[in-house]
Amino acid sequence: MSDKPAQKLAGTLSDKVSRKLPGKLAERAERGPVVPVIKLHGPITPMPSPVNRPSISLQTVESALNRAFSFDRLSAVALSVNSPGGAATQSALVAERVRELAEDRDVPVLAFCEDVAASGGYWLACAGDEIYAHASSMVGSVGVLSAGFGLDELLRRAGIERRVHTAGEHKSRLDPFRPEDPEDVQWLQGMQRELHTQFADWVRRRRGEAVSGADEDLFSGEVWTGRRAAELGLVDGLGTLRGVVSRRFPEAHVVSVEPRKPLLARLGVAGPTGGASGLFAGAVDAVLDRVEHRAMWSRFGL
Repeated sequence: MSDKPAQKLAGTLSDKVSRKLPGKLAERAERGPVVPVIKLHGPITPMPSPVNRPSISLQTVESALNRAFSFDRLSAVALSVNSPGGAATQSALVAERVRELAEDRDVPVLAFCEDVAASGGYWLACAGDEIYAHASSMVGSVGVLSAGFGLDELLRRAGIERRVHTAGEHKSRLDPFRPEDPEDVQWLQGMQRELHTQFADWVRRRRGEAVSGADEDLFSGEVWTGRRAAELGLVDGLGTLRGVVSRRFPEAHVVSVEPRKPLLARLGVAGPTGGASGLFAGAVDAVLDRVEHRAMWSRFGL
């Protein structure tokens, strides 16, 4: 008895199943080699934006990272980095997660600097085995920054008394409503030096011989164009994501992998407001969020 009818039936069933597979599973069934692209865009912060503004944290990008590294026929994974930096811990957590997944799947990671890959943004780029930038990209800023406001004079002029009660003499360090304490500044600078050392060590470990002969100016917090960054060894070359990937992996499909957003975010709603007071608080949060985001980008003329 011929097995052709059975083969035909199996093929028909396979086609139907493939058509019914959700999104990425269907792509895996139909496509050849793949280079997933993960966008790491926005400031790096442990707190998601209340107005659904792009931001980076392990919480917001881990689902995209896991999906990108789960394709069956991976040629490489690409990171599209466009970030002025932000929280050091979140930068390290995301970068370390990229390395864990890359080593588990044994695939190369290529990082591409867009407008800005500075401070924590460059920390993320260093998770790549290779880093590329546009000639006009702004790259580097290997340093640590803390910024705030001193509002003690404002309170004094308004006749407002600040009352703080603590258990532990250092519990209220760097209180912006009190005069700056030199001891607090000394403590903060010690923390900054420690974080700066961790950042520089990460860059040295990831960039290897490319920066082995670099002097300390490389870790001064300075920012360079992509062209100058290539000369200094901060990036491996100049090029765009599409151009480099098509040259290196001509048979591969480039697939964008986006993080899964919460339902309210997909609907354009920041979250529950809790009545009139919630609306007011939400509006204040949105304004402060916008000011903070603009301040981070404006350091680079953007």
